[in-house]
Amino acid sequence: MNTLTHFAASRPAALDPATVSFNAGADQVPDPALLAQIDAACEQACQAIAPVWPLDRAIAVNPHWGRIGSSVRAVAARMAVLGGIRVFAPRSALAEYWATGRITEDDLAQALRSLPAAQAAGLDRQRCIAALSRPAQLPQLPLLIDVLDDDPQRHARLSWRQAITHQVSQTCASYFDQYQADWQPARGQGLYAFWRDTLTHDHGIGVLMGLPQLHCALDALPATPQAAECWALQRLGLPAAVWADYLEAVLLTVNGWASWCAYLGWQARLAGRTDPHLRQLLAIRLAWGAILLECKDDAAARWAFAAVQTEWRRAPELFEQAAAALQVDEVWQLALELGYQRELAGKLQGAPTTAVTAHEAAVEVQAAFCIDVRSEPLRRALESVSPAIQTIGFAGFFGLPIAYAPLATTALRPQLPGLFAPSLTVQDRIDPGSEAGVRPTEAAARARRQRFACAEQGLAASRWPAAAYAFVEAAGVAYLGPLARWIAPARRSRPRDDLAGLPARYRQACRPALDGIDPDARVALAARVLQAMGLTRRFAPLVLLVGHGSQSANNAQAAALDCGACCGQTGEVNARVLARLLNDAKVRAGLAAGGISIPAQTVFLAALHNTTTDEIEAFDVDLLPADVRARWAHLQPLFDQACERVRRERAPSLGLDAKAAPRQLLDWLRRRANDGAQTRPEWGLAGNAAFIIAPRHRTRGVSLNGRCFLHDYDAAQDADGSVLELLMTAPMLVTHWINWQYHASRCDPERLGSGNKVLHNVVGGGIGVFEGNGGDLRIGLSRQSLHDGQRWVHEPLRLTVVIDAPAEAIDKVIGRHAVVRQLIENGWLHLWRYDGDRLLQRDGGRWRPLAAV
Repeated sequence: MNTLTHFAASRPAALDPATVSFNAGADQVPDPALLAQIDAACEQACQAIAPVWPLDRAIAVNPHWGRIGSSVRAVAARMAVLGGIRVFAPRSALAEYWATGRITEDDLAQALRSLPAAQAAGLDRQRCIAALSRPAQLPQLPLLIDVLDDDPQRHARLSWRQAITHQVSQTCASYFDQYQADWQPARGQGLYAFWRDTLTHDHGIGVLMGLPQLHCALDALPATPQAAECWALQRLGLPAAVWADYLEAVLLTVNGWASWCAYLGWQARLAGRTDPHLRQLLAIRLAWGAILLECKDDAAARWAFAAVQTEWRRAPELFEQAAAALQVDEVWQLALELGYQRELAGKLQGAPTTAVTAHEAAVEVQAAFCIDVRSEPLRRALESVSPAIQTIGFAGFFGLPIAYAPLATTALRPQLPGLFAPSLTVQDRIDPGSEAGVRPTEAAARARRQRFACAEQGLAASRWPAAAYAFVEAAGVAYLGPLARWIAPARRSRPRDDLAGLPARYRQACRPALDGIDPDARVALAARVLQAMGLTRRFAPLVLLVGHGSQSANNAQAAALDCGACCGQTGEVNARVLARLLNDAKVRAGLAAGGISIPAQTVFLAALHNTTTDEIEAFDVDLLPADVRARWAHLQPLFDQACERVRRERAPSLGLDAKAAPRQLLDWLRRRANDGAQTRPEWGLAGNAAFIIAPRHRTRGVSLNGRCFLHDYDAAQDADGSVLELLMTAPMLVTHWINWQYHASRCDPERLGSGNKVLHNVVGGGIGVFEGNGGDLRIGLSRQSLHDGQRWVHEPLRLTVVIDAPAEAIDKVIGRHAVVRQLIENGWLHLWRYDGDRLLQRDGGRWRPLAAV
């Protein structure tokens, strides 16, 4: 029985309430030194919360990002003690991996040898195996609201923790909503003031908590968030050393909304500002303690304080106790990873060891794909159908620091990883000549606004009570079409959502354009992208820039499938902008002056890989010379053949017949993409396990099963190590975030996943989802993104990063960047490097032969 359950069940007889002072400082103004100490503790707790992006800009995030300064096991212990959260793979899953042979005797033995702490604790094979049959016995520290919740009827109603989480969550949903409700609340006084006002008018919360007279206690509410923080920490009487821990535990009770507030703070910092919402949310949760204390008599309050103080004074001891208990889980986690790493090492060391320069000389097409794991099977298939196709792996935003403003809208959509802020704006333009005598962009914008206005009027008619019934009568027949498409999903290709509402006559000519950047800056931008891509010589006649995007219907989490990094956007805009930039004659002249000569016959073409159906769609082909259009038409059968191969490879994982006729298989995939009832349109980045930064010849011809991020890199062209530094401080962090979002959602789907997608309800028009109609805001991935209904499709493995670069260059980056150093030294990822034809791993700050071989 953990500590939290223990205090909910009974009072410890050993406590002496008379010795506990709970009014200390209640009527006094704290001195500045104490205020500074309280402020530091609150800030430390808030910094532990990782951000979560809104649905339309969804990116994968490591929910423990604020804690990477500690080892994974130490964080696992903290999460268990503070919030009952699981970090390592569940023992039930590990037991299954062991029983089926996924984890072998060699894996377990190697894991034990690799962890000195486990050896020192006396762990051996027998003790590890025995641990799989029982759950980990981990303590959990109580909060004041848990200890106060002790009446005999507590099992017949919501616990106070559940009720408070629900009330705070509903308040946040109302406060932060901007697009869903027609009637918006007044937000001028801030979140805390809004919550205080809301609570005074909420007469249902008292019934849910078994406190019908709750409203009588509201006079005890601190007037400001700062007063709530001071009140709680002074009155609790906890040692200052555990303040930050207690406050972090408080935030974990509303972790979803805390993560949303952390996102607001993240965005504010990118813009050079600060944001108060996370601190105010913390104050709200602390202020609930003041209310509940007023509902208790003095004796009960004194006992509650004594109980909390007694347990929290043991916090350091409990953290150590949990960390010791989790040593066996760490062994099994590593054993699971070693099994995969042994297979990966065998494949990588069995690949060709030298680049084939003769092959490069015969290349007709260079296709640059995103490093996304879903690109790996298609790159492999393209290279197998034609030796004249060379593929390149590069970050899918193509190095462009842009935000995109769709025509005739006020939206400004970031098109780059959430780690960065955009510095350039891309806007839609209509090519001249679409309509004679008018400015085509202005005409198209006017037409689109008119259509949007009409649609909004129709939507408004369905919302007002007086008009709702008449609207149903008048418009009901119009819904038969969409209903029919849901019952019998169409075989339509991917819709162009950015063109919605735009008259058909403008669609072909509507193109994203890079504005507000002078000629020299355009050249510098193009040079940076080509250098980072490693594409500064030996250009093929056709260079394809392939972004990627997904396709699904009725899917609140659709943006998370478009890209795991680039603010939930497809790569279409970035690829089209870069292609036009690199085809610009003035830009090419500037590049040539700087030493990058692009042959006159080389043309760049933008395309998109639909990861749901594995189709490739090209853009702006009409802008190309006739001979290039002919070359593209000639090459399309090869691309179609490669796409078909990938569809057959993926079919079994989707429950489809891989032996079906090519057209039938494509039709099935398109129907899945257009099916509003389909909860698994594709598997996204499930299965991701490794990131390889190396020349393509290291992996060419090797099937990596769609589990590896692949970024091309040639150390011979990076004399100063600047490109390597960029890769280890940007793409490596992004892939780590993706890896850990999947890991966390699999290891603790209840607290770090978003639950059952069928029960999702969108909150605030796009902030996030509830599972059902309440509870905390859900973060992470839905169960359907990880489980096929019978088994889990994602293995919770920490990322293995493999770099082909000299040890000195890698160590230099590690030494210069604390974040990179923390990820490696604290066990958040594994780091390997090529040493000629063999692989070495970094362990304890040194490079040694790979243990997984």
